Amino acid sequence: QVQLVGSEGGAVQPGGSLTLSCTASGSISEIKSMGWYRQAPDKPRDMVASIKTGGEIIYADSVKGRFTISRDNAKNTIYLQMNNLKPEDTALYYCHAGRGLEYDGIYQYDDWGRGTQVTVSP
Repeated sequence: QVQLVGSEGGAVQPGGSLTLSCTASGSISEIKSMGWYRQAPDKPRDMVASIKTGGEIIYADSVKGRFTISRDNAKNTIYLQMNNLKPEDTALYYCHAGRGLEYDGIYQYDDWGRGTQVTVSP
């Protein structure tokens, strides 16, 4: 029972930057991890970056060194700073929350925000 409201993406040129935010509400205490997934057309939805309540951060290899995820616990908000964007970053980005019990990196519940389009093109 978590609602995720994210900021809008946008269109940028390669090498540009964009920041996404996502604010959670509802059963905040159940959230164990928050982050973003993305999905390109005809592709599966893949994890981009996540941050656990304990502070552990995981990035997809494709975005390491370019994206930075952070959180403001007081605001129940996470941020994804995306630098040096590439055309392959073009996708729908979905805020995600892993909630409830965790087992082997998998959460009992997955909550999703609305996808927002990030387009990187010349």
